[in-house]
Amino acid sequence: MQMLISRRTFLGAASAAMIMPHELYGKDKVPAKLDHILLGSNDLDAGVAYIEERSGVRPALGGVHPGRGTRNALASLGELHYLEVIAPDPQQAGVPDILGLQSLTTPRLIGWAVHVLNIEEKAGLLADAGIVFDGPVAGSRNRPDGQVLQWKALRLKEDRHGLLPFFIEWGPGSVHPSEDAPQGCRLTRFEMLAPDPVELRKTMATLGIDVQVAKGEQPQLRATIAGAHGEFTLAS
Repeated sequence: MQMLISRRTFLGAASAAMIMPHELYGKDKVPAKLDHILLGSNDLDAGVAYIEERSGVRPALGGVHPGRGTRNALASLGELHYLEVIAPDPQQAGVPDILGLQSLTTPRLIGWAVHVLNIEEKAGLLADAGIVFDGPVAGSRNRPDGQVLQWKALRLKEDRHGLLPFFIEWGPGSVHPSEDAPQGCRLTRFEMLAPDPVELRKTMATLGIDVQVAKGEQPQLRATIAGAHGEFTLAS
């Protein structure tokens, strides 16, 4: 019953956001359809401790990504948003480190995802706009409780130094991680910095995403999170 309720709640909220041509903001300065942010770490325990120290919330083990060489831990960031701490999986030695996690000296943001209801339709819209991408590709993760979460993902060929998101459609029956991950944190602001913010805003408009874009010397993602210890910021 939990899965059905979760799916209905998730789809209802997501459908409401599709009324406008661009992704709507929630009550905070966060795109309403931001699905999750990824905090990369060279060691999962270290990444979990990094978040727990700053927020008072300990991310829970999410599971492993077979064939990708990674495992993760999750924490809810409020309704329909969550944090994924991702690190190399010691049990998958020899798998290429395509995310560059092993070289990180401190945890940092390495990307973010936007939820879509129909990823095939999104692929068609991107193709019509002349945007090159990979996918949609099916993905899965084995949870500690034995359940398998499934999704489809679409990644842009050019992500502007990691600023642009990838798109995700969750499989039917999957409980969104924001619902069953440890609670107590809330994403209050998400923004992008770029040397040419005007050009980046145009790109985001083409992708159909409203997000805060500010001028910065270097491309950077910033996420402000409120927890039991107050607010803190994660950056790329």
